[in-house]
Amino acid sequence: MDENIRALFRPKSVAVIGASEKPGKIGYAIMKNLVEYGYEGKIYAVNVKGVEIEINGRRFKSYKSILDVPDEVDMAVIVVPAKFVPQVVEECGKKGVKVLPIISSGFGELGPEGKKVEEQIVETAKKYGMRILGPNIFGVVYTPDKLNATFGPTDVMPGKLALISQSGALGIALMGWTILEKVGLSAVVSIGNKADIDDADLLEYFKDDENTNAILIYLEGVKDGRRFIDVAKDVSMEKPIVVIKAGRSERGARAVASHTGSLAGSDRIYDAAFKQCGVIRAYTIGEAFDYARTLSNLPEPEGENFVIITNGGGIGVMATDAAEESGLHLYDNLEDLKVFANFMPPFGSYKNPVDLTGMARGDGYEGAIRAALQNPNMHSIAVLYCQTAVLDPRELADIVIREYNESGRKKPLVVAIVGGIEAREAIERLNEEGIPAYPEPDRAVKALAALYRWSRWKHRQGRP
Repeated sequence: MDENIRALFRPKSVAVIGASEKPGKIGYAIMKNLVEYGYEGKIYAVNVKGVEIEINGRRFKSYKSILDVPDEVDMAVIVVPAKFVPQVVEECGKKGVKVLPIISSGFGELGPEGKKVEEQIVETAKKYGMRILGPNIFGVVYTPDKLNATFGPTDVMPGKLALISQSGALGIALMGWTILEKVGLSAVVSIGNKADIDDADLLEYFKDDENTNAILIYLEGVKDGRRFIDVAKDVSMEKPIVVIKAGRSERGARAVASHTGSLAGSDRIYDAAFKQCGVIRAYTIGEAFDYARTLSNLPEPEGENFVIITNGGGIGVMATDAAEESGLHLYDNLEDLKVFANFMPPFGSYKNPVDLTGMARGDGYEGAIRAALQNPNMHSIAVLYCQTAVLDPRELADIVIREYNESGRKKPLVVAIVGGIEAREAIERLNEEGIPAYPEPDRAVKALAALYRWSRWKHRQGRP
């Protein structure tokens, strides 16, 4: 593992070069996020004016140069205007800093002149053995170490998904989206122009990161396609990768070039490359996070037999359609399925999808879920519920959480609850517990199918 990239996520000390005492400035926001998110390492403020900076009652002396900081610095977040960045990078090299997230913009994304400066700072970094993240980024988050060195949201929910974004503004928005949707993250990395550290470097890190189960990338383009494919294929053998690839259209590709200076390339080539290296492609943000929920939280299925448990024929049919479209196999052994007759009225149906009927109460769902989790021939489960006056969705959420935890979470299980405010609260409760839950049955099934797609790809490569 590259120790300099490790320092990007687990630094013992962080300096903010361009730290500000003024709320509303990026240099203030980064200092504030470091403090408020609970970073326990040393924090140093660097400001040419030497002003004192106060954050939530903590006072930070600021140093006029990184060279004036009396201790070692692992990571220096650079927030100064672009014209000062080359000098700052040189000083960081002399100081022995390991990694430099460069927030500043005004480099390769502006054209040839900016590109020259970008190349210059990378050469300087290489001279001193440093690594650069960016430039043109919003920062980095690593939740296990309570590190939030960004000017994005502060209340990122810890989890097992690493998020990499080439777009700064979109990346910040996605951070906020994950908070709202109860998606837990191990890391958030803004990579911007990718002058040095790129997607492949980060994939290599997350492959060995015990706190990350899956990786989600917003991608506009890659600079070394062969290396990306090789690394992505290697990582996919261990952990799933979901990619939202922008610039599919000709005009979109031109927009990508002007955004971060990346060469987008033919979308057909990317599509083929993703399939070759086991990457799961998503076409929308919602789809990407739907997939990420299952891929980062659930175990791989041990077989193909899929069971749907529902209280409504309509949502059962919708889930069945989605299963067939997604290549999932609905288990149809009636001898095994007959067990569900114990948890439904006589007019229910234990044929898959299992219809407990609209009269289903908590004990009916509890028995059916437990039976499916205990049967070794049922390999994956979708629990569906249309809100009725008979059963509060939040009670169902508690039942699912209890039964799934007591089973040891050995099988993939997804939930869809259709209803009102109580349904929304139930979905949030499940997602907070790491059980993928959705407001629509087809989304739940397609997210489960993404887990199957990745697992099947691994098996085709001869990986158990």
